[in-house]
Amino acid sequence: MGIDKRFLTIHAQPLVVWVVERLRALVDEVIVATLDPTMFNGIEARVVTDMYPGQGVLAGLHAGLAAAQGEWTVIVAGDMPLLDPALLNAMMCLAQDCEADIVVPQWHGELEPLHALYRPSACAPAAEAALRAGKQRIVAFYPDVRVHIIPQANVAQIDPTGRSFFNVNTPEDWELAKRLLNS
Repeated sequence: MGIDKRFLTIHAQPLVVWVVERLRALVDEVIVATLDPTMFNGIEARVVTDMYPGQGVLAGLHAGLAAAQGEWTVIVAGDMPLLDPALLNAMMCLAQDCEADIVVPQWHGELEPLHALYRPSACAPAAEAALRAGKQRIVAFYPDVRVHIIPQANVAQIDPTGRSFFNVNTPEDWELAKRLLNS
């Protein structure tokens, strides 16, 4: 897109603020992981810096997990403004009842690791080991922890269109996001 999409604005609010506000009602603390914490001045969240700069999204996930205090942490991308609280609540309930370290939905045959729950005590060290081994894919550490995949059919019972996983990657996505958030 040529710019940091997290700071595109709708109704004078940056996209990342839409995400933070949707999460705030569901969690005890919102943490934003970033390379440049000064960009997030004024956003009501605890901002942490990637400990492995230049290692991609996995480094951000690791920074958030390392800073997290609770048993479970919700991880979402900063450009996903259509998060569905009902789906996240259902995932949180499932996490309490399953013996997994990650609860991740599947949509169109793909895992959605940036819309998942992680157990920091298991996932932070596993993510760090993957980073130290030079791996950057966000799912690089999944084989080293217990993963519970929520099938698309189960996700669709709550979010039939999969809007929760919509993120802004192109100008067309941005136009659609504005229309959806305006309605």
